[in-house]
Amino acid sequence: MTIHQLSIFIENRSGTLIKVLDALKEANIQIIASTIADTAEYGIYRLICSEPMRACNELKKAGVAVALSDVFALEIDDQPGRAADAVKIFSEAGISIAYMYSFLLRGKGILIFRTDDNEKAIQVIESNQLNSINESHLTALV
Repeated sequence: MTIHQLSIFIENRSGTLIKVLDALKEANIQIIASTIADTAEYGIYRLICSEPMRACNELKKAGVAVALSDVFALEIDDQPGRAADAVKIFSEAGISIAYMYSFLLRGKGILIFRTDDNEKAIQVIESNQLNSINESHLTALV
């Protein structure tokens, strides 16, 4: 029910992001979605890609600080308010969302998010019949 996300720690200086992108390019790994959150000294580049385990290994070989984490991916209708509806379900269940990002893919909205309680989130997804997608489904859509 969860998918793998890479969290890559990069310094805020010229050339560090291209090192990551070049390593993924050389390994022929497709980036599906990504976001960068930064502080004054470093950034966290979070990404969803076609082969997260292999990407993690390739980046480690390139000397990049990277970690794999489990996140959720929900497919929602591409209509105003659907993301709010989905987040409200988790909020009402007492589940905090640590971070979230989204994108459109083939006419559907995709919400990627991390919670403070994966087990409870899985129960909420199932009981509310939310459309959780797995890595193979997401990769097939690309």
